[in-house]
Amino acid sequence: MHAFILAGGFATRLWPLTEKRAKPLLPVAGVPLVEYLVRDIPEDIPVTISTNAFFKEPFEKWAETTGRTNISVLIEETKNDDQKLGALGATAQWITSHNIKDDVLLLTGDNYCGFSFDTFLAAATPNTTLIAVHDIGSLELAKAFGTVIAEGSSVKAFEEKPKEPRTTLVNTGCSLLPSSTLPVLIEHAAKHPDNVGGIFEELLQRGFPIECFTFTEPWFDIGSFDAYIEATKALVGNAVIQEEGVSLDRTTCEGSVVIGGNCTVVDSKLCNTVLFENCVIEDCVLDSCVLDRDCHLKGVDLTGKMLREGTILQKK
Repeated sequence: MHAFILAGGFATRLWPLTEKRAKPLLPVAGVPLVEYLVRDIPEDIPVTISTNAFFKEPFEKWAETTGRTNISVLIEETKNDDQKLGALGATAQWITSHNIKDDVLLLTGDNYCGFSFDTFLAAATPNTTLIAVHDIGSLELAKAFGTVIAEGSSVKAFEEKPKEPRTTLVNTGCSLLPSSTLPVLIEHAAKHPDNVGGIFEELLQRGFPIECFTFTEPWFDIGSFDAYIEATKALVGNAVIQEEGVSLDRTTCEGSVVIGGNCTVVDSKLCNTVLFENCVIEDCVLDSCVLDRDCHLKGVDLTGKMLREGTILQKK
């Protein structure tokens, strides 16, 4: 088996946080998002992370910190969305160029999955595709995702962002593709390189069995600012995470607060807020904000804001 993590998107909906940083490398509760996936993949499974040339160095530096000797970074030589191979196209290219003959654990790098991969893999049936699905609990919320129609554990149909969902089960970007399905993936990707979910519909149409692994543990598709804040709240809880070198004086923290390394916060109030490294905050009120590294704020009151790296704001 080989794990393949898709991490090549430019995540423009999360700018400016992703202006210089790949979304899977965004820290969530102090840990890069993709690291939650890699930590849980069994040690004997090789891991390949597919990204673009723009994020080459950050991913390579991060990979060196994981402690895994069987992790590699595959660079798609593109530097903007117009040049991208597409997620399924990148997967097909990797399978072809590396002559992959094993089963593939296919993951999207911008998802947090709270279940154990050991449990997921143990649920697999030989020569049967397995997808992880989450009961989102609301037909209204399900409209924003790809839904899975199932009878028991057997998948019968898929719906992509349906206007009138028939189910609250949503696809979570985690699947196990048996080696017998890889030729179909390569063929399908030639015409539909951008649609990862489309491969599962194609497999169903060709009579390949697909089963679903339904889990109740937390799951987050971190595609927006609101989703990032909600994931932080769920993982941090009513607590404060402080990294090394933090100076916190005469400051009140409420809800979920994450303070990156070497930040200084004085005479302020932080509520459900994330500060990246080297921020200086003085006499401020920050509610549901995310500040990239090296921001300097003094005397300001902000709610629901994302600030790009190096932002300087001072009340006149």
